[in-house]
Amino acid sequence: MVDIAQEVYLKQLRTVFPDVSEMTIRRDLSLLEELGYAVRTHGGAVSINKFKKAGEDETEYIIRQAENVDMKAAIAQKARHFVEKGRSIYLDAGSTVMCLSKLLTELKGCTFITSAVNTALKLASTDNSVIILGGTVNANTFACSGPEAMQMLETMNIDIAVMGASGYSNEKGFSVSSMYDARLKTRIVEKARKTIMLVDSSKIDRDKTYTFCGLKDINIWVCDTMPDTDILKKCEENNVLVI
Repeated sequence: MVDIAQEVYLKQLRTVFPDVSEMTIRRDLSLLEELGYAVRTHGGAVSINKFKKAGEDETEYIIRQAENVDMKAAIAQKARHFVEKGRSIYLDAGSTVMCLSKLLTELKGCTFITSAVNTALKLASTDNSVIILGGTVNANTFACSGPEAMQMLETMNIDIAVMGASGYSNEKGFSVSSMYDARLKTRIVEKARKTIMLVDSSKIDRDKTYTFCGLKDINIWVCDTMPDTDILKKCEENNVLVI
């Protein structure tokens, strides 16, 4: 029903399935969301297909959020130790960085800068300053980018940039599918005093359309497992700490 109708409502589902309790229907909708098939709404759920944009290569955020959950959780736990109180910290868009942001809600006295709408909302009610870059919102990544974001970024100082990527290879470096996202990421890495890359092993040896930085531009790479020997050698040559 979700796939065909694109949007379903609790009232409608109670009528179609009279022998199923509302609590069970709610749990089933939550499960569909966890599996990446739907997004919960106030009165029901919307199919993730409704968010798809023709011709865009970047996988929808809701799908990526449900992929490699254990890997992302492990990376977030490791990265948490590098987020220092009282610093100006940029949090990139992406499901792995979002996992980290959930662990930062107890922090106080930080200034969080982000291009991600969902990350800003997650941290907005904490005892920290939260700044969101303006620009055009990508429905697949929930990230703002474009000239407005670039202009706003120029006035800011960043102590630590926590970044994500859609792919990495020794030949092409860290890459994403959006040109505007790539330009923004490049400038953030250039401005940051320290750059921490959160990229799990499933992204290795995958090249997307636009490279935004290489190993020489980062300080720490947090991964769920140690990359192969060739990549570790490159990291050593570029003084990158791999965790």
